[in-house]
Amino acid sequence: MKDAVDRLTPLGLMVLALLHEGDMHPYEMIRLLRMRREDRLVSVTHGTVYHTVARLEREGLVAEVGVDREGNRPERTTYSVTDAGARAVREWVRRELPRVDRPAEFRVALAEAHNLDRSEVLELLGARRTALAAARIALESGHRSARGKGVPDQYLLEVDRDEAMVAADLTWLDGLLARLAEPDFAWGPEPEPSERYLAQRKAARL
Repeated sequence: MKDAVDRLTPLGLMVLALLHEGDMHPYEMIRLLRMRREDRLVSVTHGTVYHTVARLEREGLVAEVGVDREGNRPERTTYSVTDAGARAVREWVRRELPRVDRPAEFRVALAEAHNLDRSEVLELLGARRTALAAARIALESGHRSARGKGVPDQYLLEVDRDEAMVAADLTWLDGLLARLAEPDFAWGPEPEPSERYLAQRKAARL
């Protein structure tokens, strides 16, 4: 399982998460990802999605469950997530949520954090906060040292920005942790599919 998780790309993770919602073919996956604007997080093209699905099938994370053909349209193979694929989603999110050195992966992990229990997400994001606080201290120390040595500000612009970004991330994370700790903050799968979700699935199949 570890090897499969290590080889899992952000797009692969999002494909597995989609299939957790129900069986679908790659064309529907592409349309859903675009409708939900998930292409903000990963590159979504026909080539990358079909290639990713094929790789996930070789890894045993998805399985073919049927082939549909409507009218003059080409055949569409439908896939389902396997138990190994569902576990891989959770393991990947667990690995990426606390890390501060992989921002692209963190965005995807955060988008799929609802696949874990609330208490576990709080713990993982708490670990991330600890790492961010340490990074902020190191940046501030390095910035002060550079200024103390007379390094001109023009050479410290990137450091200055990095320091500001980490500070902003900490502020945002503190707010999120407080919200997640509130029992009224909805978490976990919805008991029934929403009308919006059903409408998206219907539109994506067309």
